[in-house]
Amino acid sequence: MVFPVFGPATYYSGLVCAAAVRLIASPDARTAHWYVSLAGIAAAVLFVFSLKWLSSHKTARRGVWMGEIGMASAILATLFLPQVHHYGWIMTGFLIGGAIGVPLALFTPMTAVPQQTALSHAFGALAAAMVGVAEFYLHYPHLSQSLMISICFETLLGFLTFTGSLMAFGKLQEILPTRPMNYPFGNVVSLGVLSAAVVTGACLAIWPSHGFLFPIFISLAMLFGILLIIPIGGGDMPTVIALLNSYAGLSASAMGFVINNKLLIVAGALEGSSGFILSMIMCKAMNRSFTNVLFGRMQVQKAAAKDDVYGGKIKSTTPEEVAAMLDGARRVVIVPGYGLAVAQAQHVTGELFELLQDRGAEVEFAIHPVAGRMPGHMNVLLAEADIPYDRLKEMDEINSQFENVDLVIVNGANDVVNPDARDNASSPIAGMPILNVDKARTVVVVKRSLSPGFAGIPNPLFAADNCLMLFSDGKKAVVDIIQALKKE
Repeated sequence: MVFPVFGPATYYSGLVCAAAVRLIASPDARTAHWYVSLAGIAAAVLFVFSLKWLSSHKTARRGVWMGEIGMASAILATLFLPQVHHYGWIMTGFLIGGAIGVPLALFTPMTAVPQQTALSHAFGALAAAMVGVAEFYLHYPHLSQSLMISICFETLLGFLTFTGSLMAFGKLQEILPTRPMNYPFGNVVSLGVLSAAVVTGACLAIWPSHGFLFPIFISLAMLFGILLIIPIGGGDMPTVIALLNSYAGLSASAMGFVINNKLLIVAGALEGSSGFILSMIMCKAMNRSFTNVLFGRMQVQKAAAKDDVYGGKIKSTTPEEVAAMLDGARRVVIVPGYGLAVAQAQHVTGELFELLQDRGAEVEFAIHPVAGRMPGHMNVLLAEADIPYDRLKEMDEINSQFENVDLVIVNGANDVVNPDARDNASSPIAGMPILNVDKARTVVVVKRSLSPGFAGIPNPLFAADNCLMLFSDGKKAVVDIIQALKKE
């Protein structure tokens, strides 16, 4: 049955092509507008299929293709609108954007994808906000209250997402401190700025002719975006990225109301709702409330001293010893973390996976929802190394099985395997769900040093009786293990 898989996409793509041909041949503006609307509906349907297929590893590639076809359909439909005349400016923007975007996509390393995503949110939101600014000054002072409300909503979300995404990029790139940047009465100040922006927007909606308030409104929105993100720690960036994605989508949806584009309303609503749902899922994965991430300014309790946790208890190992353990292991679980991504160790990890499989071992990968610096970061990283999707096990699925695992290799992860989150009620990360790797027979942790993770606290796992530390770069460690295994 091919149609349930590819039928809808093929059918609606065909409609788009037919609409384009009919548009070129038709001198009737009303007929042309009808076909453009049909193409827009086709694009919206493709976006829905894209989100559906992106929810599964097995159909994710198909979802990407359908999203791309849907976006191409939306662009085509827009270009054929009767009121579009300045194709020279449009092509100039297309070429400039393509010249920047294509190399950015091709040459950005996998470790920098979170930063690239943050920048994409920033510029997408800025584009939506600038459309609102253009519409305001195009129709000023003859603005209806309904149009002014839409413009205010669009520009508020657009500009706060723009500056907030730049702050997120700065934290991810470590241009800004990854720790929470708190200041006295932080919540009061940030909520006060938001309230001032809302009041200014309300005044503009009631008295649209008061154009002098609009730059003030924009400035307040941009300031709130900065104040919203800087107090959030680097460990919460996966949730923040998803939330900013939601804001960018809602801004685009509001832009659809401003310029009367139904496709933008639908596509923006889809992005906004999916981003918000993902944010809630990420908060649940960290056992934290949504408001706590944004406004809680996580109260960091005093953690145990490093020497008290590690003193005289750390046992180091060598690649040869790890290879000997792997040679006799029947079930192996690999836990990837951001350190693996930084070391660009995904491909050699895939080679280790193949080698162990050939030796008869059952090898799986345990994926924590917030491992890395954005939702799905580890999944994408391992997919790049052609590791089968069915070997990637989510936390809820693998946690009950660690007691039956012979050897766990933790490469570059820290807080997501810290048993203090489960066992120590006074820990700063108490209650955060973790991967229960400490319950395995043997654990090998690959790290450069005993430096803490984003939470800034020591990890008792490293001092556990069944844990061995392999102090090395994430990639070099795996390469050395593979070489030692081939000699066994």
